[in-house]
Amino acid sequence: MPTTGRLRYLESVPRPSTVGGRGSPRDAAPSQSRGTLVLLHAFPLNARMWEPQLALADYGWRVLAPQFRGFDGDPGDPPAASVDDYTGDVIDLLDALHIEDAVIGGLSMGGYVALSIFRHAPRYVRGLILADTRPQADTPEVAVGRKRMLQLAAEQGPSAIADEMIPKLLGESTRKHRPEIVDRVRGLVLANSSESIAGAVRVLMTRPNSTPLLQEIHCPTLILVGDEDTITPSALSEDMHRRIAGSEPGHGLRWWSAWVARRAATLWSGAWEPSTAAAV
Repeated sequence: MPTTGRLRYLESVPRPSTVGGRGSPRDAAPSQSRGTLVLLHAFPLNARMWEPQLALADYGWRVLAPQFRGFDGDPGDPPAASVDDYTGDVIDLLDALHIEDAVIGGLSMGGYVALSIFRHAPRYVRGLILADTRPQADTPEVAVGRKRMLQLAAEQGPSAIADEMIPKLLGESTRKHRPEIVDRVRGLVLANSSESIAGAVRVLMTRPNSTPLLQEIHCPTLILVGDEDTITPSALSEDMHRRIAGSEPGHGLRWWSAWVARRAATLWSGAWEPSTAAAV
């Protein structure tokens, strides 16, 4: 895994033959890069969850998947104490790689970090992808569940966290018919230490309410939600869509490739303007 200083990440860069293409390597021409796509991982997974999306480099994107501190066997930094720790790490990585702006995409916890990046440093954000996430802070009831998860991580470790989270991370259809995905998700969880998982739980517990921030977002934004998502149901995504001017809705991760390919020209020309989109 590449590193710059203490920061770890996955990266895939366009081949010269794919730069400037119109949606597939076959259509590509050697003109200019589409830019950088940063993908922020979910809890309690790690950056390797994005390995299939690294293939978006074939469409002209430089794809980065930062590893949040402590995840995937990283013994370096102490666990995070707040979402600002993850946010600062991602911004430090962009600075170290001389990336001035990017499309920032986040799944679940990664979406919280994407919104935090926009809050603290909007100049880095050329576009947003908010997948299975929400702007609200934890309710008191949810906070009680987080405290129980902290205890579970300390006493029983990542395996117990995997047992707890997989029914929430994966829809019923996937759990029934795609055992290979269940196994892969379990493996991603087990690669993380109890300490990194506990740090992420504290990030989730202490994150601020980002709802007032949504009206300030005026960049191309895709909002995704899974059809069987029970943690962040579609009503929450519908509300975000109404609050972010010109945001676009989608169901399922199949929308990633199509959206970043379709929006490439406006994302990097600055020609995008808010428009009305259909409800999620």
